[in-house]
Amino acid sequence: MRIGITYDLKDEYLEQGFSQEQVAEFDRIDTIDAIERVLRDAGHSTTRIGSARSLISRLAAAERWDLVFNIAEGARGNARESQVPAMLDVVGIEYTFSDPLVLAVCLDKRLAKHVVQARGIPTADFSVVEDLASANQIDLPFPLFAKPLAEGTSRGVTNASLVANRDELLLTCEMLLQQYRQPVLVERYLPGREFTVGVLGTGPSARALGALEVHLESDADQGVYSYDNKQHFEGRVRYAIADDDEAQLAVDVALRAYRALGCRDGGRVDVRSDETGRPSFIEANPLAGLNPEISDLAILARLQRLDYRDIIVEITNSALRRVR
Repeated sequence: MRIGITYDLKDEYLEQGFSQEQVAEFDRIDTIDAIERVLRDAGHSTTRIGSARSLISRLAAAERWDLVFNIAEGARGNARESQVPAMLDVVGIEYTFSDPLVLAVCLDKRLAKHVVQARGIPTADFSVVEDLASANQIDLPFPLFAKPLAEGTSRGVTNASLVANRDELLLTCEMLLQQYRQPVLVERYLPGREFTVGVLGTGPSARALGALEVHLESDADQGVYSYDNKQHFEGRVRYAIADDDEAQLAVDVALRAYRALGCRDGGRVDVRSDETGRPSFIEANPLAGLNPEISDLAILARLQRLDYRDIIVEITNSALRRVR
C-alpha cells in the first residue's frame, strides 16, 4: 500500500524561532526514519509528507495515499492535533490513530476528565481556572496540582505545580496563565504511585501492553513527573514494569478510559494512585511518542520484550482494517 507519513520535526520549528520547550512534543528525524523503515520492511511504499502546511500543499496538488501514518502534533491552537486528521477526513483518506474529535477532547484535559467521569472511571476532583479571580474561588482541599489545560509532554509542569496553600495556588496560576495563555487545570494532588499504560488496538479489541511505573530518583524533581524530569530522564527517572494488584487496577482504569474516550490504534494513558492505593485517570495521550529509544511506549515495549517493529505494524494494521 501507499502510505504517507505526517509529522512535525523539532529542527524545522527551531529554525522558525520556536523555543526548545515549544517543540517538546515534536519529533526527531530518527523517529521518522524508524517508522518508515518498518513500513517499508512490511512491504509498503512510503511518502514523507511532513506537517499540516505541507499536507495542504500536497492535497491541493491532488496527491493521495491509501493510508496516512499520522503523528503530527500541530503547532497552534487547542485543537492543533486535530488539524491533519480533519483535512484527511475531508478528502476521504484514512489515517492511523484517533479522529479529530477524540484528539481535541483528549488535549483539553477538562473535557477528557468529564468524559471518563461520566463513565464511572475514577479521576481526581478538579476545577478550571480562567483568571486569578476564579483561582481564588477554588474550593478543593490542599495540596493541589496545577498545570496548563491543553499541553503535552509535561509542558508547564514544575515543582511549583504542587501547591500547598492558597498563596502558592495564586502564584502558580498567575505564572501559568501568563506563560501559556490558556486556562489552568487544578486538581486534587494524588500522592501515590504513578503509572503510564501503553495500549494498542481499538474499541473492544484494545489491549494493554502493561503498566510502566515511574520512579523518581534523588536528583529528580520530587513528587512531580515534571517537564525537566521527562526531558532529562536519564539519571532522574527509573522506569519499571509493575504487575502487582495496584498496577493491575491501574491497567483497568487506563483501558476503560481509552475505550470511553474513543481512542484508536494505540496510545498511552497516565494513571496515578491516591493515598489509599486507588488508581485514578490523569490524562490520555492518543498520539503517543514513537521514538524507538526514548518514548515511553517504546520503553514499555522493550521492558516487555516486545519489538518496536511489532508496535508499528500493529498500529498500522489496526488502521488498515478501517480502509478495508
